[in-house]
Amino acid sequence: MKKLMIGAALGGLLAGAARAEDVTLQLKWVTQAQFAGYFVALDKGFYEEEGLNVTILPGGPDVAPTQVIAGGGADVVVDWMPSALAAREKGLALVNIAQPFKSSGMQLTCLKESGIESPADFAGKTLGVWFGGNEYPFLNWMGKLGLATDGSDGGVTVLKQGFNVDPLLQKQAACISTMTYNEYWQVIDAGISAEDLVNFNYSEEGVATLEDGLYVMEDKLADPAFVETMAKFVRASMKGWKYAEENPDEAAGIVLENDETGAQEEHHQKRMMGEVAKLTAGSNGALDPADYEQTVAALMSGGSDAVITVLPEGAWTHVVTDLALE
Repeated sequence: MKKLMIGAALGGLLAGAARAEDVTLQLKWVTQAQFAGYFVALDKGFYEEEGLNVTILPGGPDVAPTQVIAGGGADVVVDWMPSALAAREKGLALVNIAQPFKSSGMQLTCLKESGIESPADFAGKTLGVWFGGNEYPFLNWMGKLGLATDGSDGGVTVLKQGFNVDPLLQKQAACISTMTYNEYWQVIDAGISAEDLVNFNYSEEGVATLEDGLYVMEDKLADPAFVETMAKFVRASMKGWKYAEENPDEAAGIVLENDETGAQEEHHQKRMMGEVAKLTAGSNGALDPADYEQTVAALMSGGSDAVITVLPEGAWTHVVTDLALE
C-alpha cells in the first residue's frame, strides 16, 4: 500500500510537471537589475506557483527582441515602445500586453567643458547615440529641436555609441546616451564628478517614451489559452517586480546569481536596482493609456525624423492585465 501511495504521489507530481506551461522571455539586454523582477519571480517560485516553466533569454549588442520574436524564438519580449511601434509600422504586429516600467530612465549626459548648458547648445556638437532601436527617441527629440542629424551645418553629428561610456571619457563626443540606473554611474565611477556633468533627462525635456514593456505577436492573442498563459506570466512577473522594489539588495543578489557571465559587480547591481525601482514604482503592470498617447505623440512629432508616420491601431491591449489583476 505504501508503495502504491508513493507511486500515486510521484505520478501526480509528474503529471503536474507535464502540465506546466512553457514560456520563453527574451530580454532587451544582458542579465542585470534592469530585469530584476523576472529573475526574482523565477527564483522565488512565483512562475512555478502559476504553473509556468519560464526560460529567460539574456539579450546583448547583437540581439534584437523584435527579430527574436519574429523568428519564433520567444513568446514574449521586453522592448521599448519606440522600437516596437517602429517595427509594427514596418509590418511586425507587436502588441504591448503589460508595462512594468512607469517612468523613463533615458538621458543625455554631457561634459560641462563642452559648453553645453541647454539643448540649444547641441548644434555643432557630436552626440553619442545607441542604435538597435534605442535611437528612435533621440532622433525624435532632435527633430523637435529642428536639428539635422547628418552632421550638416547647424545640426549635430551622431556618433554610433557602443554600450559603454568611452566616447565621453575619451572626449570623442560632447554628450552620450546614458540610463539613470546604469551608464550615468559608469561615468561617475570612471572619475568624472557630477559637478562636471550636465544631464538632460528625456522626461524633463518632454520627449520621454515608454521603456521596458512586454510585447507579444498580435495573432497569438486570438488564442484564449495564450492570453491566459500571458496573464499568469504578467501576474507572477509583477509580483516579482514589487518584491524587488521592497527588497532591492536581495533582488540584486538574485540577478547576480543568474548572470552566467560573471561580469556584473555587486555594488553596481545594487545601485542599479535602487534606481530601477524608481521607474517601476506606481505600475501594477497595466499600460496607462495617457502614457501611450504621450509616447505616440512624441514619436510622430519629429518632422522628417519622425519615428512613426501613421497613428497606430491595436498596438496595446488590457486583455492580459485585466485577467492578471482579477
